[in-house]
Amino acid sequence: MKIVFTFQPGKTLLADLNTNFPGIDFLAFRGIETAQEALGDAEVIATYGEDLTEEIVMPLPRLKWVMVFSAGIEKMPLDALRKKGVFVTNARGIHKIPMAEYTFGCLLRHAKSFDLFRIRQEKHEWVPDAPLSEISGRCIMIVGMGAIGSEIARLAKAFGMKVIGVNTNGRKTENADEMYTPDTMVSALNEADYVVSVLPSTKTTRHFYTKTHFEAMKPSAVWINIGRGDAVEPQVLIDALQSGKIAHAYLDVFDEEPLPPEHLFWKIENITITPHISSHSEHYLPRAMEIFRHNLHTYLTKGRDYINTVDLEKGY
Repeated sequence: MKIVFTFQPGKTLLADLNTNFPGIDFLAFRGIETAQEALGDAEVIATYGEDLTEEIVMPLPRLKWVMVFSAGIEKMPLDALRKKGVFVTNARGIHKIPMAEYTFGCLLRHAKSFDLFRIRQEKHEWVPDAPLSEISGRCIMIVGMGAIGSEIARLAKAFGMKVIGVNTNGRKTENADEMYTPDTMVSALNEADYVVSVLPSTKTTRHFYTKTHFEAMKPSAVWINIGRGDAVEPQVLIDALQSGKIAHAYLDVFDEEPLPPEHLFWKIENITITPHISSHSEHYLPRAMEIFRHNLHTYLTKGRDYINTVDLEKGY
């Protein structure tokens, strides 16, 4: 049996696989281009989910399973995989700690005016007056109460915040004071001091946020997007910021990545940009590998307790 990685997981993690799964041929490559010759015999492909295409997967005679070492699968050839009867699992859930910490980095950075004090430091200015606030007692709305959203909610309660959650059916989740659906959340937006988007990229979430959403927010509200960049049309967000509908946006994800140097986002003072790094952590690959090892054992023993099986129809 041959398992092909289209990336290099590292010598230590690869050695661990060889030790725990003797008899399996694990091959790791630096990109899909160098892996092409080996794919023809692959029963399993491990990928970050951005390199496979319909042209690549359709001719593969032995392919049964694709393990995506990330949560996002919007760039995967889902229709082709479904036609071939290939099942897909991903690393959903491993990002919750770094992404929740990133979110609270944004909240504290904003509430404590850290950027302003950094500018004053560079100018050697001792000016203690600044718009400082507390996040305790504030309200945070989390749009997407999966593993990441739930971890953000847990931390929010530790900070003494009110938590409003949004999920597909409005079902109550732990650490949420109130729950809404995508159709009813607008009625609660005027309560939120911080709105955190953790939406995946699907047919129903593309350009999800409209002018109506931003008009319903407080002028002092902060919008944080750590889900996917296509959740909002860039111009809709720009208009909301430049017209004072909201105060600030912290963006880690974008409709086009890398964000082009000429993009208007770079020029808008009340946008803070990071280059899709909110999930980065030294623990990323080891956590993803734990899921892969579990699923590989299930696959070999013909079990059914797979972790993170992807619904190819829904796209998540």
